[in-house]
Amino acid sequence: MLYLKHRVYGLIFKLFKYTHVEKNRVSFIIDSRESFKGNLDYIKKEFEKRGDFEFHFFYKDKLSFKSFKMLAGSRYIFLNDNFFPLAFMNFNAKNIIVQLWHAPGASKKFGGSVDIKSRDILRKISEKTDYLIVTSKNIIGYYGEAFQMSKTKIKPLGLPRMDYYFENHDLNKLKEDFCTRYDVSPDKKIILYAPTFRDEEKYNNVFDYLELNRFNEELGDEYVLALRLHPKIRNFYRDDISSEGKYVDVSSWESEQELMLISDILITDYSSIMIEYSALNKPTVFFTYDLDEYLANERGFYYDFKTTVPGPIVYTSDDLIDIIKNNKFDRSKISDFVKSQFDEIDGHSSERIVDYLLNRGR
Repeated sequence: MLYLKHRVYGLIFKLFKYTHVEKNRVSFIIDSRESFKGNLDYIKKEFEKRGDFEFHFFYKDKLSFKSFKMLAGSRYIFLNDNFFPLAFMNFNAKNIIVQLWHAPGASKKFGGSVDIKSRDILRKISEKTDYLIVTSKNIIGYYGEAFQMSKTKIKPLGLPRMDYYFENHDLNKLKEDFCTRYDVSPDKKIILYAPTFRDEEKYNNVFDYLELNRFNEELGDEYVLALRLHPKIRNFYRDDISSEGKYVDVSSWESEQELMLISDILITDYSSIMIEYSALNKPTVFFTYDLDEYLANERGFYYDFKTTVPGPIVYTSDDLIDIIKNNKFDRSKISDFVKSQFDEIDGHSSERIVDYLLNRGR
């Protein structure tokens, strides 16, 4: 039976349909790896400022009757990612279910925008969801299609984890820790290279396309290349670079946001990291050696990639080096892109969301 496992969740949850809903209980639905936990942490901290709230983490990959009961008795329920069992779980009218989503803006198409077969279950999930939080009114239509959700439920209140950038961070200490860990000179600037995963295997080993020796000959005195691999790339990735010091692999660095703060330039391709990085008003260069094939065969974008992305597009190592060496970045393009993806970047996203929920939109 289709979605059998998810239906089982629904049947178990039905046992707790008459559970009393505690007005001060907040639940967070998350996996045991605590993926994308940043949003949830910021919402939790904001509720803590407002009074005596009780918090519960519902681990979606661990069956627990106690946890199901705690979830059923929660006034506010937050998600950060898709949770298909939601389609089969009957909630109390007093439960308020909020999808925060883990990424800002709208870039690559996802969900119901590309997977027609999933639209029915996405629609069922959306019927159970009270609010979907996004970063801009400009992207409400895209998210409505992706989640198969009424636009009236989609609220452009911001991304909680973006509040991180308005906290006090000791950038010198972060940079010092980075340099110590990877044995990098503190005088060097950091180029963060964050390529995304491709379905076409041959394009996933970045050093088949980036001429690292030449890159370091031209830029190595001033920059260090910090490579952060998409988790899926490790299934295909082959590190053929035998000599040390040519780049540092920062894939295991826990906080991607710390890396964005201390880096000076981002190299990426089609990754949504470009949206968050652009919000820092830092330059991005798009190393898209497989652009035509990617656009033809992958899931596509919500905008014209070639004319919209907030930085120069290059196809070869020579062009990549030239852009960085000669600082050929257009800051106005960054600004225009950020305006299309965010209504507000002010450190108050979590506050706006919690205010909205406590006042129920009034």
